[in-house]
Amino acid sequence: MDLTTIPLDITEWLHPTAWLQLFGTFATIGVLAIIFAETGLLIGCILPGDSLLFTAGILTAVSTVNGQEFQSLSLPWLLVGGPVAAIAGAQLGHFLGARYGRRLFDRPDSKLFRSEWVDKAEYYFNRFGPARAVLLARFIPIVRTFLNPLAGMLGMDARKFLVWNVIGGIVWTDALFLLGHFLGSEVPDIERYILPGVAVILVLSVIPIVREIMKGRRGGGNGPNKNEREESRPSLSSDSYR
Repeated sequence: MDLTTIPLDITEWLHPTAWLQLFGTFATIGVLAIIFAETGLLIGCILPGDSLLFTAGILTAVSTVNGQEFQSLSLPWLLVGGPVAAIAGAQLGHFLGARYGRRLFDRPDSKLFRSEWVDKAEYYFNRFGPARAVLLARFIPIVRTFLNPLAGMLGMDARKFLVWNVIGGIVWTDALFLLGHFLGSEVPDIERYILPGVAVILVLSVIPIVREIMKGRRGGGNGPNKNEREESRPSLSSDSYR
């Protein structure tokens, strides 16, 4: 590991190649560690997610990105270790939320934390229901970090959380690893398409969310009014759902 390559600017922390270069020969372990941290620790929200998985998948097929040499990664290890790290991280987040409650989120805004991120995670939890929220959150940056402890804090059953956590963890990690590996194997000069590829992945990941929101708006006339919906939502300002 070359400590001179540690990202100093917070914006560089979001670039997957900076981390892969930092980890060097330990890149596979580093990728798994970031997956765990991004899904299990609140500070993990500043780490790369989808872009890291996609780039790691590419590096199982090629070793050069934008003229830089990288340690080749093991696809089998990623396909097995990725879901394990994602599932374990989310379980830790759920445990911390259940254990510490809203105290976990009771902190001032900073470069590493925004209360609006928690609000967004809470919105998805209530809008789609616990099961679908846990699954869909895997594909939404920042939300996937905060929804796990939020689910624990709001009292989501641990066994139900585990089931959807396992499904989401496997689909999220292995789909992106395999997509990156396939494109790295089949597309010449794939490194030129990493950023556009990540953009496409992000767009595709929000399509189910947009569809659900549009369905909810079309059916809004049959449901409770806005004030009633707001009153029925679990809130971070109370422990009534613990």
